Amino acid sequence: MAEGVLSPGVNLEAFSQAIAAIQALRSSVSRVFDCLKDGMRNKETLEGREKSFVSCFQESLHSVSRDLSELERLSNLVGKPSENHPLHNSGLLSLDPVQDKTPLYSQLLQAYKWSNKLQYHAGLASGLLNQQSLKRSANQMGVSAKRRPKAQPTTLVLPPQYVDDVISRIDRMFPEMSIHLSRPNGTSAMLLVDIWSKSNYQVFQKVTDHATTALLHYQLPQMPDVVVRSFMTWLRSYIKLFQAPCQRCGKFLQDGLPPTWRDFRTLEAFHDTCRQ
Repeated sequence: MAEGVLSPGVNLEAFSQAIAAIQALRSSVSRVFDCLKDGMRNKETLEGREKSFVSCFQESLHSVSRDLSELERLSNLVGKPSENHPLHNSGLLSLDPVQDKTPLYSQLLQAYKWSNKLQYHAGLASGLLNQQSLKRSANQMGVSAKRRPKAQPTTLVLPPQYVDDVISRIDRMFPEMSIHLSRPNGTSAMLLVDIWSKSNYQVFQKVTDHATTALLHYQLPQMPDVVVRSFMTWLRSYIKLFQAPCQRCGKFLQDGLPPTWRDFRTLEAFHDTCRQ
């Protein structure tokens, strides 16, 4: 045992094993980052890539945890150096006259700082991994969807006079469109907007379908006047239904039909097949 002691209270053999444990720990951390860098590869199916990635990542984290525990165990076996020197026995390494050739003291300090940072980040990674499951199988998604609470429907009740004022302002904004407001069932308002009369032609049927889609798109319960005004602005873009070319192909007709789709944000015209 005398040969295995660096100084009173320090086990040289355990000290050597601790250095080897630090090297093993650094290798384990490098494998973790390699796994994150490579991502999901070398599998034909998405599910296979996800399983392979999760397995590799968990195995790498377990290796880091195992090597870190081994390093902590060896650090306890090394023992405590004597208090004769203010920097303990490691401070004697800084007095080596060939410091440039064997910078053990500076490397030891760097390894200590690196070990502390590694332990901190490993704890953060472990916490995130426990919170966010990486499994994305269809069964698990179905179970989580069942457990997710249903969103409560929101309703907005506005005074009739407010609705009348908003529709009146919109009617003045678009004089070329016919807008009628009625309340057939009491206070609930129904808005009828006529650009053309009802038609059996396919082009106008498509416009009706797109308008139904736009009603679902423009939703902002907190600002109903903005919703109605935005929808009316979008609907007004069909005034040039037969005059605007497609912004994708540049043609006026495709399969005998003009561009019937209008972008919700830019109001640009597109054919159904060109907007995909």
